[in-house]
Parts: sequence; structure tokens; C-alpha cells
Amino acid sequence: MSRAFVNEDAGPPDRIPDFDLPERDHPDFDAAAARALLEGARAGFTVSAEDATGYTWGEERLKPHVERLLADAERSGDDRLEQLARRFLRA
Repeated sequence: MSRAFVNEDAGPPDRIPDFDLPERDHPDFDAAAARALLEGARAGFTVSAEDATGYTWGEERLKPHVERLLADAERSGDDRLEQLARRFLRA
């Protein structure tokens, strides 16, 4: 994993964000997991997002969801989310 995605100042585990994911068998889980991985990376909590979702950065199964998030980021002008989505898709 790139050190760019590691928050060295994360502090104790009580500061790790809650990723608010549906149950794993819910049809929207993969879409939510894709968003959680990107938002986790944005906040410097990639490893925590991977732990919460059970997926690793660049997971092939999530790429269609990340492509949709990339399109949304491009439309909304969210440059950071766009950058992270592109990195995910290259992984």
C-alpha cells in the first residue's frame, strides 16, 4: 500500500471513522464498500476502511462502483475523490 494512504497521525483507535456499511449480504454493500474505501483513503484511514469492508484497495469486484464514483466526482468537481478513484482503478 502506498504511504500516501496512511495517516501516521491517526492516533488511538477511538478516532477511526465509522464507515456505516450495510450488512455484507445487502445488495448495496459493494457500492458502499467502494465509497468507504475512497473516503477512508481521503481521510488517511485506508487500512481501517479495508478492515471494515473486507476488501483491499484496488479490488476488482468494486471497480464498476468506483467508476460510477469517479464520474460523480468529475461532475461535481471533487478533484480529490477523482484522484483517489483513478488510483483505485489503476491498482
